[in-house]
Amino acid sequence: MTHPTLTKVTQRIIERSKETRAAYLAHTQEAASSWPKRAGLSCTNLAHGFAACGTEDKAALRGNKKANIAIVSAYNDMLSAHQPYERFPAIIKQAAHEAGAIAQFAGGVPAMCDGVTQGEPGMELSLFSRDVIAMSTAVALSHNMFDGALCLGICDKIVPGLLMGALNFGHLPVIFVPGGPMPSGLSNKEKARVRELYAQGKATKTELLEAEEKSYHSPGTCTFYGTANSNQMLMEIMGLQLPGSSFVNPGTPLRDAFTKAATAQVAKLTALGGHYVPISQVVDEKAIVNGIVGLLATGGSTNHTIHLIAIARAAGIRINWEDFSELSHVVPLLARVYPNGEADVNQFHAAGGLAFLMDNLVKAGVLNEDVTTIMGKGLDAYRKEAAFVKDTIVWQKVADKSRDVAVLRPAGDPFSKEGGLRLLKGNLGRAVIKVSAVKPEHRVVEAPARVFHSQEALIKAFKDGALHGDFVAVLPFQGPRANGMPELHKLTPTLGVLQDLGFKVALVTDGRMSGASGKVPAAIHVVPESLDGGMLSKICDGDIILLDPEQGILEVKLDAPVLATREANKPDISHYHHGLGRELFSAARYVVSGAEDGASFVLTHHDK
Repeated sequence: MTHPTLTKVTQRIIERSKETRAAYLAHTQEAASSWPKRAGLSCTNLAHGFAACGTEDKAALRGNKKANIAIVSAYNDMLSAHQPYERFPAIIKQAAHEAGAIAQFAGGVPAMCDGVTQGEPGMELSLFSRDVIAMSTAVALSHNMFDGALCLGICDKIVPGLLMGALNFGHLPVIFVPGGPMPSGLSNKEKARVRELYAQGKATKTELLEAEEKSYHSPGTCTFYGTANSNQMLMEIMGLQLPGSSFVNPGTPLRDAFTKAATAQVAKLTALGGHYVPISQVVDEKAIVNGIVGLLATGGSTNHTIHLIAIARAAGIRINWEDFSELSHVVPLLARVYPNGEADVNQFHAAGGLAFLMDNLVKAGVLNEDVTTIMGKGLDAYRKEAAFVKDTIVWQKVADKSRDVAVLRPAGDPFSKEGGLRLLKGNLGRAVIKVSAVKPEHRVVEAPARVFHSQEALIKAFKDGALHGDFVAVLPFQGPRANGMPELHKLTPTLGVLQDLGFKVALVTDGRMSGASGKVPAAIHVVPESLDGGMLSKICDGDIILLDPEQGILEVKLDAPVLATREANKPDISHYHHGLGRELFSAARYVVSGAEDGASFVLTHHDK
């Protein structure tokens, strides 16, 4: 039986999105029915489109005889998660031929790594790269040569960007093809321990680098449950990836089999394949709600309180943080994966993974079943585990019990009866907080503000011994308009150490924390942002801040007339705007929307 809150929130989103969704679907239908398609292109256009193909492929591409599948890839060999994609185009092209189709590499998209840019100026391009990826996807698909697409991407902004771009070609069937996580290395608990020792000056840089190398040690996605692995969960729970494909290690026979199967499946879903299912039918209001539910049930990355909003808008769907928060009260937390626990995604997958999770969410009535996926109607296909039997993927009945209840639990015995995300409101604005990894005794903090305008300033104060006491770290001017809204991951070890010393500490910022949101309470994504007149810009050292996720409160203990007469404490932020290509994004900073509107500078037709 469907939970009434799931029904209520889904219907509210449908009503809120009625006009924008209708406009999106109208444009999609127009694209599906209008010319030119490949067979209708001029001879010059078509000849250019298949000039590099072999003789047989050219013959097939002269008309609508065989489906032509676009490969859009985020391959580069600096990113461990994307390095395995080097092999995929050849696998896909062969699999396409075997399925009676053709595949062409349509284009590449940028792929940057937050792990490499954390705390560096390049991080200020990270969020903006999502919209660049969306535009790059559109360029790749713009030639009107394709009947479907395979999107190859994993990490933080890449999957949301690919999906936003693909949704603007809503008439095409699209399947996402993951590359898989690297095998488990140094445990997340030990990695965090060494980081905190280094923050205290008790471990050398050599020791820290050794620990990091043992953690991030081979091709594949990082194994902690940050934005990259949250992306994979989302694509599977929304029906855009093959069931069971998210967390299979790269370079294995099963991984390659999934890539081949995805190719065969997208060929079937094209208008020439007999089972036409465009992406606009898969990504609807109910699928978006399922994505939110999956995020809550797994304690996923807070980045998706921004990305899911932008993805939904690309499909003409309007969601906001109220939707996340209301669902969070009824969706049980079923997984504990670092930083919300000690396990990694390989352990989660081994415990039963997404098949077990989705099966239990359906049984609990908190997942919309009446959806369209790349596998057909409903979620039955996603409630089965994938196995590799005689070189063939076989989907089998999911286990009745978790194989490791310390990592994955049934809905009847969850880690928490509620999900891990909450909305905060008050005179400082609106923000989100992830509490799934925060112990109850640490969640409510009322303490004096300490205002910092950079991560480095806070870390210096800590090293100088100036932070021994209860305080709320306030970092304003970290929003999308100010500097591209970087993640403030460098603060995690420092604040964690202070909390371990017995101090009441918290963070309040208009910046991001992402999958790094952990044991210290952090009110993030504050809107309006400081540069947009947000009250965060008026906070001074010593102001008493209340952060209370239990009551959903974020406020400064100042009377309204006092706060109204305060001037913003705006620092010089010009250094954010030059170097490492940041000059090129001045227009993006000028037009970008707020965090609760998806922090996007890309306007689609239905947003105008």
